[in-house]
Formats: sequence, C-alpha cells, structure tokens
Amino acid sequence: MLTRIAVLVVVLLTAPTVHPGLPPHAASRPVEPATTHVSTAPSVGHADGPGRPVTAAGPVPSLRPPPLRTAPLRTPPLRTAPLTTAPPAGQGPLLGTRLPRQATDDPVPPPLTAAAPPGVRPDAVEGLRRPERCTPPAATPPTVAPDADRSQLAAAHRFATGAGQVIALIDTGVQPGPRFGARLRGGGDYVAGGDGLDDCDGHGTAVAGLLAASAEGPRSDGVVGVAPDAQLLSIRQSSPSFEVPGPDGAARPAGDVRTLADAVVLAVREGAGVVNISEAVCLPAAEAATQGAAIQAALRLAAQSDVVVVAAAGNTGAGSCTAGGDQVSLPGWYGDDVLTVGAVGPDDAPAAFTVPGPWVDVAAPGTGVRSLAVGGGTTEVAGTSFAAPRVAGLAALVRGRFPGLTAAQVVDRILATARRAPGSRALGHGVVDPVAALTAVPDVLAPSVAPGQVVTADIAGTTGGTPHAPAPAPAVEALLVAALVAACLLRRRPAGRQPRRGPM
Repeated sequence: MLTRIAVLVVVLLTAPTVHPGLPPHAASRPVEPATTHVSTAPSVGHADGPGRPVTAAGPVPSLRPPPLRTAPLRTPPLRTAPLTTAPPAGQGPLLGTRLPRQATDDPVPPPLTAAAPPGVRPDAVEGLRRPERCTPPAATPPTVAPDADRSQLAAAHRFATGAGQVIALIDTGVQPGPRFGARLRGGGDYVAGGDGLDDCDGHGTAVAGLLAASAEGPRSDGVVGVAPDAQLLSIRQSSPSFEVPGPDGAARPAGDVRTLADAVVLAVREGAGVVNISEAVCLPAAEAATQGAAIQAALRLAAQSDVVVVAAAGNTGAGSCTAGGDQVSLPGWYGDDVLTVGAVGPDDAPAAFTVPGPWVDVAAPGTGVRSLAVGGGTTEVAGTSFAAPRVAGLAALVRGRFPGLTAAQVVDRILATARRAPGSRALGHGVVDPVAALTAVPDVLAPSVAPGQVVTADIAGTTGGTPHAPAPAPAVEALLVAALVAACLLRRRPAGRQPRRGPM
C-alpha cells in the first residue's frame, strides 16, 4: 500500500491541472435504402419467453460489409502496472483473454467465411400479419423489493452514469416515456418497418429500463438503469405479437437470426458503442455452424469496429433451448466476439433456467427483477434477458469512466473484477461487480488474474465481493495523505501568489 501511495504522489505531482474531457461520440453511419427481409434462417427466442420460428424463404444478398467504425483517439493515457497486462496486439481473441472457452468434447464454431450483412434500415416483413391491438403485460404491484442496491448502483454512479455513451437495444422495440426522455431514439424496425419506438410485447421496454431508466419520476418504484445517462438506440427485430408465413405457409412469430445479424450491423453503423441482445436460440452444433454464419460475421464486424456486444445465454424452455443435449446457444457460441451473460438468483447461485455452456462469460441478477412496463408503472421479470442489460449497462459505465480502453479491454475489466465462481459453466468468470469494475487498478486488466490480486477502491457504504488490498495503519495513512495534499497544493500555487490568511 505504501508503494501505491508513493506512486500516486508521483502521478499527482506530474499530472496536468486541466483534465481533458470525453471525446465526441463517433458519427452515425450512413444507411442504404430500405429492403424487405425474408429468410429461412432459424428464429431467435427472447431469453425469457417462447421460442421463435423461421420466416419465409428468400434470397439473402451477399454484400461487402459497410466501412468499419474506427475508435477515436481517447484520453487520458492508460495506466499500466506489473499487476497484470493486456495480451499483445494481434494475439488472443478479439474481446480479451478469457478462461478456456471449449473443452476437448465441446463443439467449436467453424472459421468465419461469410460476409457481414449490409445492416440497412429495414422495411416491414413480407406477408406480415399484424395483431388487432397490442396487449403488452400490464404493470403489477411489487412482490419483491427493487434490487438496485443488490448491484450497488448508487455507489457505481458516483464514478460513471453512462453519459456520452450510446447503447443499441435489439429487441421488441421500446415504448418512449419520461424515464428515457430525449435520450431514446429509434434505429429501425425489422418487423413492421417503423422506427423501433413501439413495443407490443413489453419485453424491450423492460430491458431498456434495466439499461438506462432514469431515477426521476415516482421514486417509490426503486427502478433505475445501470447507465441512467446513456443514449438508447432502439431496433425492433422480433415480436411474438406479429406473425409471418413460414416455409410451410404456417404463421410464425416474427424474428430470426438473419434479421438479428442485420440489426447488429445497423447498430454499429448508427454509432453504438455497446449493443444489447436479450435473445437466444439453441441449435445442434452442425446446424448452428451453417445457420449462424450471418450472425457470426456480424459479431466479428462489431468487434473489429470497437463495439462491445452483450447477449443473453438463453433460458431452458425458450428459443428451443433444453437442459442438455447436443446444443449450442446463438449468438453466445461465437464467444470471442460477444460477451455472453447467464443469470443468478439472490444468493449468486445459477438460476434454475439459465443455459450453461463454455460460451458463458459472466453472470448477473436475473430473478426477482423489476423494471418498467409499457404504459407506466413497473412489472416483475425474470430471465437471462434481464441479466444481459446489467452487463451491457456496466460496459457503458466502464467506457465512460475509462475512455482510453478498447472494447476488448472493457470486457477484460468486467471479467477480471467479477466475483469468482470456479468451475461453473453457467457463470463463466463469475457475477459482475459494478463498483470493482469501475475502481480496480490499473486501467488494463487481464481476466486471467487470480482472485485476490485485483485491487479496488474502498467505497463507504458498500460491501464488495472483490478482495481489497490491505490498508496501512491509520496513523501512517493519515500522515501520507496529509503530505501528499500539501505537496500538491504547493506545486500548483501560481508563482508570486501569497498564501491565504485570515479566518477560515
């Protein structure tokens, strides 16, 4: 600890007195004319509801991917230390050095061969059957206490709130409301051809609430998003309320992996720095290798464009996912380019429904969760769909607090600071710890660091799950801090200026 304080003295004595601001957000990507999307690809299911079938057959154009979004030069410079370092450039997966993803008997994704889809602004699905009226779930009285304190969001928001960050939400759409205000904008609608600001199912609105709902309004509901100052980009990609004709002519709910891939690329082109996908579909590995080629290409494009993509691991009984068998979960299977999230209960044990697998990276609360309902009020939700936005929101916080980090390094911080759960294929590196992710030093962390080696700040009123470094004796610490403050004040006083005298 003494060494760390000595280093801090040197840093403060040599640091400039004016701190650079956050860099401007990358400009939105131009879009191509709208098209009609039809596909035989397997459908995706929300990770807390019924599975999605396939849509009508039709050709999918193979187009060159759009220009990549290059990350701006960011400040301040990274602080590195011998504690741990990031992998050398060009080595390891695009999104960091993680725990081994595949055992010898686990199916491995094939090499990437497909081109990324164009990511154009969509039109309505051909043959779409609209509901007579939308009937999203109504608000319900609370049966459990809001769990914002469970993630220590109040403490985390002392360091970052998501300001300046854009999170794309690929879901059933989002209903505008005062808890989002002008921070919410539409990105497109692969179902009905709208702007994405309509939600017949309530799923996307609940996910958006966990991502970025402000605490303004009725304070009694206790709902606040992980990144309450972030910008939200809503892309409606699926909806069980709408039906499309399948290959056999039977009506199927709208949404499949082809439009999911297109939506990921559209989110990148629209300037998102973080993408949340609260959907999953489980397929046999051999089928996933071919049917998932488009989403594999889209995820690689996002990773190369310095975008963090977060996806739900999936729930048993939804999206064709079962408790066992020769299945893989998409998009999580393409793990090196996506951060896959499982769900835990109040005791940090895996939720009964969360789909395990070597592709799961981390976990977050996914039971007893309350979020916003369409039309006002709140509703209780459960599923990996609602664990994923906890992690996507945290990624936005980390990007805001450490603007010099790449997408890969943002993921590394989240994994390195998670509360460990060794040997669990349902939890990956463990349960996310927002405060630790925002306070651990140095800036660049490797997720392979052993538990107990991650050093974080001691924040009053919090109970961290990540080990903290031992503190020196109080008297010694007080003397060191006093000396540090005095040295900094003397250094920064302009020449010729006399000390202030008189009563304080």
